[in-house]
Amino acid sequence: EAVDGILVQLPLPAQIDSTRVIAAIDPAKDVDGFHPVNAGRLATGLDALVPCTPYGCLYLLKQEVDTIAGKEAVVVGRSNIVGKPMALLLIGDSATVTVAHSKTRDLPDVIRRADIVVAAVGRPEMIKGDWIKPGAVVIDVGINRMPLENGKSRLVGDVDFAGASERAAAITPVPGGVGPMTIAMLLRNTVVAAHRRAGVPVP
Repeated sequence: EAVDGILVQLPLPAQIDSTRVIAAIDPAKDVDGFHPVNAGRLATGLDALVPCTPYGCLYLLKQEVDTIAGKEAVVVGRSNIVGKPMALLLIGDSATVTVAHSKTRDLPDVIRRADIVVAAVGRPEMIKGDWIKPGAVVIDVGINRMPLENGKSRLVGDVDFAGASERAAAITPVPGGVGPMTIAMLLRNTVVAAHRRAGVPVP
């Protein structure tokens, strides 16, 4: 009872069933927003604890886009952690949403239509700069380690940052873009969970 928020640091070791572990958490304490109850509530438009990374992405988008309603958005990636909840959040704000992935036909052409691109596919610099519609807003969720010739490595996103920066109205860097927002939204969810469990209004 003294604990208001629980999260599971994924991925878990192969011998542990992460689905069972997440399902064992009290949905009211599920500050990651991954419990089937919270996922279902989000999908049906009900109040829920929302997954932190897509919620942080939505917050960033609202700082850069006057109104999301009516915009064409492409989410590249279909994971339960980012892609699917991101699409639901954008639909909730009345965007026209396409969920694309690595097997989407003519992926460059799909992305070129988008006013908003959220890249969460997990492939380094897969999305090229000339795929971005001029003036689009790009949120890069990817964190990929790219090996260098000297044996070291550097972190890159799912989007070719240099190329996309020449066309996008705004783009998040990797690292330092979506990551801090994920942490902020985790803390936000924990505060919300604590208030709800205490029966007091959420600030």
